[in-house]
Amino acid sequence: MAIIQAVQDGKVVDTSASTQSLSSTTSKDNSSLDKEAFLQLLVAQMKYQDPLEPTSNTEYISQLATFSSLEEMQNLNSTMEASQATNLVGKTVIMKVTQASGETTYVTGQVDYIVRENGNTYLSVNNGLYSLDDLDTVVNEEYLEATNAATAFQYVIAKLPTVKQLTVSDKDRVEAAREFYESLTDYQKQYIANNVDSSYLEKLEALEEELKVLLGNTDTDNNNGGDTDTDGTTSGETA
Repeated sequence: MAIIQAVQDGKVVDTSASTQSLSSTTSKDNSSLDKEAFLQLLVAQMKYQDPLEPTSNTEYISQLATFSSLEEMQNLNSTMEASQATNLVGKTVIMKVTQASGETTYVTGQVDYIVRENGNTYLSVNNGLYSLDDLDTVVNEEYLEATNAATAFQYVIAKLPTVKQLTVSDKDRVEAAREFYESLTDYQKQYIANNVDSSYLEKLEALEEELKVLLGNTDTDNNNGGDTDTDGTTSGETA
């Protein structure tokens, strides 16, 4: 059985080694060679070099130096990635996940822990593991609290009656809504001003003004003490 190997520039080319190396490299990264593939190529070059024109030691040393630099860069990148993931534990993140169908979904939650597996880093969010590469946004806690406060404020105002429906009996509810708003931090109030429809705050202010009118009318009626008859006496008194 004859074994046929390709010859290029007077050198035997190991097609099997090249194919194996390329397959290994492609499966891991389609855009760059990893250190294992680099080492395989270097060994193949030494094994099948032309005996009449051997590669100089200087060139081998240069290639080994390149290999060492590549390995150090990969180790540094791995360390930085692990450090980044560790710093995310306890923080709220948004993961942008692309399904096999091409559909993109977003997952929001707190990072419980991280997992390192086969050189990859995964974040545990809502009891699921997601690749660090899928990280879209790290949510600031103050910002998250502001969004929750804005949602609560909108809910409170929406439950209040309209100005036309307002009665004196709604006084406590209107005052409670104002107390809730005043209890917010300056950052949360600013967030509401910038991100919430202004009609919510305007509704609260309009209800407060109308409530003053209603309460004023009530006080006036109470101060009258009764109706006066045409003869100058007050109802209920004997002339």
